[in-house]
Amino acid sequence: MAWIEPSDVLLVEDDEHVRLATLQSLRLAGLLAHGVDSAEAAQAWLTPGFAGVVVCDVQLPGASGLQLLQALGQQDRELPVVLVTGHGDIGMAVEAMRDGAWDFIEKPFSVEHLVEVVRRALAQRRLVLENRRLKAQLEDQGVGGPAAGLLGASAAMEQVRTLIGTLGAARVDVLIHGETGAGKEVVARALHAASGARGAFVAINCGALPESVFESEIFGAEAGAYTGAAKRRIGKLEFAGDGTVFLDEIESMPLALQVKMLRVLQERSVERLGANTVVPLACRIVAATKVDLLALAAEGRFREDLFYRLDVASIELPPLRQRREDIPLLLSHFCAQAAERLQRQVPAWTAEQLAAWQARDWLGNVRELRNFAERWVLGLVTEAPVVLPPAQSSEPAPLPAAPLDEALAAVERQWIVQALQESGGNIAKAGERLGLARKTLHDRIRRLGLDADAYRSGA
Repeated sequence: MAWIEPSDVLLVEDDEHVRLATLQSLRLAGLLAHGVDSAEAAQAWLTPGFAGVVVCDVQLPGASGLQLLQALGQQDRELPVVLVTGHGDIGMAVEAMRDGAWDFIEKPFSVEHLVEVVRRALAQRRLVLENRRLKAQLEDQGVGGPAAGLLGASAAMEQVRTLIGTLGAARVDVLIHGETGAGKEVVARALHAASGARGAFVAINCGALPESVFESEIFGAEAGAYTGAAKRRIGKLEFAGDGTVFLDEIESMPLALQVKMLRVLQERSVERLGANTVVPLACRIVAATKVDLLALAAEGRFREDLFYRLDVASIELPPLRQRREDIPLLLSHFCAQAAERLQRQVPAWTAEQLAAWQARDWLGNVRELRNFAERWVLGLVTEAPVVLPPAQSSEPAPLPAAPLDEALAAVERQWIVQALQESGGNIAKAGERLGLARKTLHDRIRRLGLDADAYRSGA
């Protein structure tokens, strides 16, 4: 039987009175809940991609809750299954958590605790499904096509991709406007790919080339054209053939060279330094700027005629803060790239963290987000509040002598120990204080070599 109605919780409980009372409590808490009386009935209701949480009693007629956990794990390892156990089943439940159970609740339990566990599991489930959706979207956008690197489902990025498709084959010169880090070179490469040209893509940062070598680099030079020119040099414009020359930071090109570039663009030919013959050009020019070139021209710092010659067609590349809806997709993509390169797993993030990241302005745009993704994969991003000691002097506090990983582990251990002490060794309560699921806290306790039972005497 297919899943007919959306549900937050599938409750598997054979005791009818307990099942009905629990369902009523869940529904009063605003959760959509459905109940069945056996593991077999649960499997008949569940389909791949179920967006909710399974709450299941361990002791059931027919297949047990543990058997249902194993069966669901084969279908979807990331489906949250919360086990409900009697007092004598604690050891078995801990083993089940190691096998993939999301959490367990001991009978008798309070309704408030059940609802809290379910809400946390639901938040995790929705994040997992959102990540799957983003991965599918990445596959749709990232496989083939000239604009494969321009990720994003926002209207602004759809418009950019449409323009690339329109302008690519036309091979007209293009001026790209965009802030630093917004992806101007990615757009230029996409235009080159869309052109179908066999020539090279040549990127030139106009602000990085010294004026003394600019002419020979761009236009080329004959042997003996200047001191040290021992042989002919083919310039970038000529080398590109019928490809694309990308002039990044065109606003930083010296005025004297702007005149020469204007003539090259008008004549579509180049004359090497020291030569008397001209070489026809077949390349397309794609220029990029982060400033208003007309405003710069009004100040006498850029040639207005060169601007109009470059601006045959233009593409406005929006900053990341104007397409915040694309941040989850981009972040998933960059994290996957970083994880593959660094041979690490991508740490999970919470819905609250993702919302906070979407609220940032990201002044460095996509480049800043890519760097952030690398730090996230490396474990260098922490959302924990930092409590600073009172300032004793104007000198900055010294960094801890321990390596970063050891320092972070020490802080983590201190927080977990404090939570265990305050909760009397109760892992569930300690997890609530720390905002961690029971399974997550249990794994960290084991990794740090702690013993929760050692703190029970303080309860």
